[in-house]
Amino acid sequence: MAPDLQDVVDPFTAVEPLRAALDKAGIVLPSLAVDAGAPSLRLVAFGRIRADVAVRLAAALHREGVA
Repeated sequence: MAPDLQDVVDPFTAVEPLRAALDKAGIVLPSLAVDAGAPSLRLVAFGRIRADVAVRLAAALHREGVA
C-alpha cells in the first residue's frame, strides 16, 4: 500500500512554495510557519489574518480555479 501524501510531505518543505505563491498573489501571511506543537501531525500554521487579506486570498484561489 502506498503511503498517504500526508505522511510524506515535510511541512518545512511545504511552507516555502506556499509562501512564494502567496507572495506572487500579493498576499503576506506573517504567521505562516510550521506548527511545532505536534510534529507527528506535520501541520502548517496559517495563523490569524485580517479580513481584507482573507478576501484577497479567496479571490486568488478563485482566479486559479481552486475555489
